[in-house]
Amino acid sequence: MKLLQFYIPNTGLRVGVLKADQVIDITTLDQRLDSVLSVFAQAHKTNNSASRMLTELLSDKSPVGYDFKDLNIPPDKSLAHLLVPIYAPEVWAFGVTYKRSAEARDEDASQEQGIYDRVYNAKRPECFFKATPSRCVGPHAYIGMRSDSTLTAPEPELAYILGGHEEILGYTICNDVSAWDIERDNPLYLPQSKIYSGCCALGPVIVTPDELTDPLQLEIRCRIIRKQKVIFHESSNSSEIGRSFRELNHYLCLHNPVPFGSAVSTGTGIMVPNEYRLKDGDIVEIDIEGIGTLSNPVQKL
Repeated sequence: MKLLQFYIPNTGLRVGVLKADQVIDITTLDQRLDSVLSVFAQAHKTNNSASRMLTELLSDKSPVGYDFKDLNIPPDKSLAHLLVPIYAPEVWAFGVTYKRSAEARDEDASQEQGIYDRVYNAKRPECFFKATPSRCVGPHAYIGMRSDSTLTAPEPELAYILGGHEEILGYTICNDVSAWDIERDNPLYLPQSKIYSGCCALGPVIVTPDELTDPLQLEIRCRIIRKQKVIFHESSNSSEIGRSFRELNHYLCLHNPVPFGSAVSTGTGIMVPNEYRLKDGDIVEIDIEGIGTLSNPVQKL
């Protein structure tokens, strides 16, 4: 099942289920389901899965529907449009989970050589705090470039939503936007490289595990569009992730109470060359097989 959040003028946030090209308004059927987080929480409370709970809710009902293409537009308070698919209380991310990421980062590191490759081969993965809801954006909303960065790049990643017992509730796309020059200047600057307004894009939907049954066999593509021309495109596959999700969750949650419904991003296998660094006005598009396309314009802060 594909879940999303969308906005209706004079009504506010609604929860939708995407079937084919139609978005079914779930909130009209149960006012308690006023966010995707509340859907997962209600399912958890009743020892149910979100898919099963919503399937039962939809049986013999005729809820309001919208065309997905009509919602998949830049946010505008006067028009119905997609929102970030979940207001995750926290967003965490893992780095250097792909071999090519370790190699590319070590080539560009200005200080100690080999630190990223050592992390890739170490028992303990790199894990860092990424964002809060106010720092996240949804489809077609602006991702940010720090004013003190001259080398900001997208990082296309598969992300998942974490339940109360380290189980995975669903999968989505994450753009872990990063000021690479700040991190490369000194690894201790990582929080400034990673955490700021518009540093994280999520969407367009969350796909439940019963529909996305093999998350480690997904094609991931990234495009940077500048003045209506594709200047960069590359792909990777989630099969190249060097650690299991169970392993990532173990280190993330060890003595660290991660809130229910938090998002976890699993690292990138697409390293954008320096010459294609982001510029104000660019558009970044990320496709992940089985999930969809996340598109965001770039804005210098």
